[in-house]
Order: sequence, then structure tokens, then C-alpha cells
Amino acid sequence: MKVHASAIPDVLILEPKVFHDERGFFLETWERRNYEKAGIPADFVQDNHSFSAEGVLRGLHYQIGHPQGKLVRVTAGEVFDVAVDLRRRSPTFGRWVSFNLNGDNKRQIWIPPGFAHGFYVIKGPAEFQYKCSEYYAPSQERCLLWSDPALEIDWPLPPGVRPSLSQKDSNGIHLAQAEVYW
Repeated sequence: MKVHASAIPDVLILEPKVFHDERGFFLETWERRNYEKAGIPADFVQDNHSFSAEGVLRGLHYQIGHPQGKLVRVTAGEVFDVAVDLRRRSPTFGRWVSFNLNGDNKRQIWIPPGFAHGFYVIKGPAEFQYKCSEYYAPSQERCLLWSDPALEIDWPLPPGVRPSLSQKDSNGIHLAQAEVYW
């Protein structure tokens, strides 16, 4: 596995070894020792799998009282994946990083606790899978507004097109009013 730091060094890009032959491919998606060597100490407690049509935007979600680290990947389709640093004492507070994830590149992204996370489906349908380091706590869930001008996220939306959003995501709050971490 190759490990690369992103523009926010705590967010890691992981490229697993993929073994191809005429029958298809094989890769390890999680092996504790290798991920610990990469600096991912999480003991994952929950796996999630979402299916989204092209044009769907999910996020920017986070849990304030029980922050989740997430190891994310896409197994079908393609997404524009975003992590926003919500750690007030961090030198990258309020900054974001993005990645294109798809079933072909098989990359994974480690998003540590203290970040909001979301994605936009560029090519769908998309299957998005992720491991969480903390249990889902609905009362602790928060949502940043995906289009907050203060964040200046450059979502790859076609001209004049608004993404398909849930009610929760439509009602996200601005970073200036958001509860953030330490």
C-alpha cells in the first residue's frame, strides 16, 4: 500500500496493491497492521455503504460529541470527495481538501476525527463504502452548508445545475455558526 499526505497532512490518500489477472482483481481493503503502520490507529466500530444517483450531493456531515474518523472508498461510479478541517486549533482550520474516488482507481481516503465530510456523485450511480471509528450518534450529528461561501468549495457541478440534496443537507449551517472541535 502506498500512503500519501494530502494538502491537509492528517488526511491521507491510500493506494492499495491491486493484483490483476485475466479473471479480475484482488486487493485488501483493510488489514490492521498495515493501516497502523500508515498512521491510522482507528479501531473501526461500524461499516457503512451508500448508493447514490448521479448528481447527488451528501454532506457536509460530522458528529460533534462523538467525532468519527472515516476510511472511505468508492466501489462503483465516481465521486468528488471533500473533507473540511473543523479543528479550531489546527493551522488548516476551515480549509478543505478534495479527491476523485472511483471504482477504477480504488483509492481510499483516511479522514481523521475533527473533519466534516461530504461527496458529490460525478458519475453514477455510485457505491460509497466507509469504515467509522465511532458509532453513529444521531443527536450529535451536524451539517455544514455545502455551498457556504466562506468555504469556497469548488464542487464540479455542470453549469446551471444544482445538486440533488436531502432536506438535512439543504438546511446545513455556515461555518461561522457551526459547532467545531477543540
